[in-house]
Amino acid sequence: MLGFLLRLLPFWVREPLLIAVGSVLGIRIMYLAVRDHDRVAAGLGMVFLVFTAIRFYGVVRALRARRDPSPAASADRAAVDAAAHAQPQPQPQPQPQPQLGAGPHPGPDTPEKEPNAWGQAVAAVAVVGALGAALWVAPHVMPSDDSTPQPASCSGGEHEPLPQAYKQKPQPVTGEELCKALNRPDLAKLLGTPGETATTASGTSNTAPLTDGKVAQPEAEVAFDTYTVNVSATYNDLTTDQYVKLMKFGDETDIRTLKVLDRPAVFSSDHTMKLEINLGSGGSGGPVEQGPLARTLTVALDRKDRGGYCDITVWSTSGALPDDHVLLDIAEKVLPTISERPAR
Repeated sequence: MLGFLLRLLPFWVREPLLIAVGSVLGIRIMYLAVRDHDRVAAGLGMVFLVFTAIRFYGVVRALRARRDPSPAASADRAAVDAAAHAQPQPQPQPQPQPQLGAGPHPGPDTPEKEPNAWGQAVAAVAVVGALGAALWVAPHVMPSDDSTPQPASCSGGEHEPLPQAYKQKPQPVTGEELCKALNRPDLAKLLGTPGETATTASGTSNTAPLTDGKVAQPEAEVAFDTYTVNVSATYNDLTTDQYVKLMKFGDETDIRTLKVLDRPAVFSSDHTMKLEINLGSGGSGGPVEQGPLARTLTVALDRKDRGGYCDITVWSTSGALPDDHVLLDIAEKVLPTISERPAR
């Protein structure tokens, strides 16, 4: 079909078009062949360049023929004239003289006007430009078939009705809002792995356990190949100072207090839990085991530390942990999205 359409084009449109396309494809394929050391691609690029050279030579010959008529054609024309004079000429018969002004004056036949080569060349350039513009615009308007994995978007229970604890004043942040605040485009860079993309991202609007659904505890989690980040906010009356005292009675280690955005905060470390589920015939799971170590930064929900806190936790399946400044950078990005608790 494409070859049929090309044959319908005039010579001065078709040939420059084929030369332009062949040159671009040939040079591009040769460049890729040299970069990737691919002999097959080099041979294909050479075929395109030879094809283009043949087309270019044909256009040059056509231009020369239009400018300088060939000697062979002039010799043939002279031989025809000589043969015509050698034949016996019939006696001229008297012809009636035309009346002056009675008709048009005889004159040589008007030669047929040939197409303008320069106009067709300009048209060919315009067609090539239009094709180039279409190729440039196509990736922006056509759906992409790129196989590069796209970052995960937040999903979870955003369409479920919120518990009653989320209707109190001031209204707590929801899991969906917390997930959008955490799932930032620069989160992988903050973690020190800028080449990774988020594999999962979710947010839930839960309530704290053992509170009869009266304490809101939204949570969001974003996972990468190397690290997993979890952020939760607990809207209870527990201050950071009280929370630090509870840590000392627990299994938390490497406790360090500090200030984050002028709010009381504390670093701590603890092991995650590892749970194996067997999906075989019995459907039983293994015992709960100790998982890899996690690093948590706990920050009060307000500067006065009136109660409530936000936990930012990072861990990895390998057990490696980023530096503490990574959690500080994440806290400075996420905490401003959580409204401070007003004075009570």
